[in-house]
Order: sequence, then structure tokens, then C-alpha cells
Amino acid sequence: MQPRPAVSSESKPKLLDQVRHVLRLKHMSYRTEEAYVQWMKRFIVFHHKRHPSTMGAAEIRAFLTHLAVDSKVAASTQNVALQALLFLYRQVLKQPLAEVEDFERAKAPGRLPVVLTQEEVAQVLGKLHGTPRLMASLLYGAGLRLMECVRLHVKDLDFTYAQITVHDGKGAQDRVTVLPQTLIEPLQRQLATTRALHEEDLAEGYGEVYLPYAFDRKDPGAATSWAWQLSSLRHNARSTHAQGKSAATICQKVCYKR
Repeated sequence: MQPRPAVSSESKPKLLDQVRHVLRLKHMSYRTEEAYVQWMKRFIVFHHKRHPSTMGAAEIRAFLTHLAVDSKVAASTQNVALQALLFLYRQVLKQPLAEVEDFERAKAPGRLPVVLTQEEVAQVLGKLHGTPRLMASLLYGAGLRLMECVRLHVKDLDFTYAQITVHDGKGAQDRVTVLPQTLIEPLQRQLATTRALHEEDLAEGYGEVYLPYAFDRKDPGAATSWAWQLSSLRHNARSTHAQGKSAATICQKVCYKR
């Protein structure tokens, strides 16, 4: 999991620091935090860097209309921008806000979903090799979202019962999903390689992973324990540490490489 940037501890934190603080109090996901902050920045820049406290529903409508008419964003994208701005005014600024209506809504496309057949899925997976293939197989076979796959820890895999425990998934929900029998042996080989790398990292003074919330204070040794290591990525923690990159970032690049 990618570490979140620290929030300023000044007596009068900046607006976006306040936003991050409230988002984290409500246990919103890091991706939601990133998306909301970016939309708030775009809203402020669109209105010539005016402070949001001096604006209101009229400015929100103008911005949302601009997104639909000029930027031609998708309906889902416009809705995320709306939710971000509603969160800013109602949860952070605590500023009364009238209903935001009468803006140009982006049109939702009336497309039918594309569902691949088993043969087509097999052809796609056949073009992948190594870690990308293993990750894609987990996404398909276990029904994992991308970041759920990236954040899998060793302790989340139960080979005895052939199941995977997903922690803090969409909506901050935990769930248990199936671990396909065909992926048990490849995953075990992956873990053997990862464990060897982990032991080398420990010998060099590295091998720590990011722990959620305050778990690092509850169990100081968990960050270097084998159970908490990321299971779906072969990476060298020494190079990760030196370059200031998280395992999640590297894994995303690997997954999108093809």
C-alpha cells in the first residue's frame, strides 16, 4: 500500500491539508483522497484561484458545465467532481450549500458491456508471462480489483481453504473470495521467490512494508514480518527504498506494462 503524504500539523493548516485530514478521519480510500484533492485544485484554478469559501453553488454549476461542454468528460467523471466539491463544502468548510442543480450534465453513453468468453480470456492470458500473468489471472479468477491485488499480503492467502481475504476493499469493506486451484502452485512459487528476496533485504537492513493506520505502533515488528509482506509482486525492497517508490506504484506499472 502506498504511504500517504503527511498532513501539516500547523495551527492553521492549509485548505487541502484540512481536506486530507477530514478524508482520513472518515477512512476514505487513498485513491478517493487523491481524486477529490485533484478535482478541488481544478475547481480553484478554474475560478482564477479564488478561495472556495468565497464561492458557492453558482461557481460549482459553472465548473460542472465547463467539464461537460468544453472538456467533454464522461458522466462518471463529472459525478466524481461533483461529489468532491460537495464534500469540500459540506464536510470541510461546513458551509451551507444549496442544491446544485441546473448544470449541463455529461451524457452517459448507452453502450452494452463487453464480456469476454472463456476462450478470449485464455488468449489474453496466453500473451502474458511471469508476474503480469499471475496478477491478471488473480483479477479474473478471484474477482479482485487492481489495487486489491496489489495490496495482497502473505497472510491474506489461505491455501488450505483455497480462499483470499480482501481487507479494506471498496467502501472500506472486508470480504473473502475464492482462490482458484490453478493459481495455488504459481502463487506458492511466487512466495518462495519473494521470501528469498525478503530475507536478503532483512540482512541488508531493509524489508519493511507500509502498514495501515496505526498498526505499526501496535506491533512494531509487523513491518518486517513475513506475514505482512506483499505477496503478488517480486520486488527488491532495497531498490524500492532507495528510489522512494512504493511497491504499489511498481506493481501498477508492471500490471499496465502490456
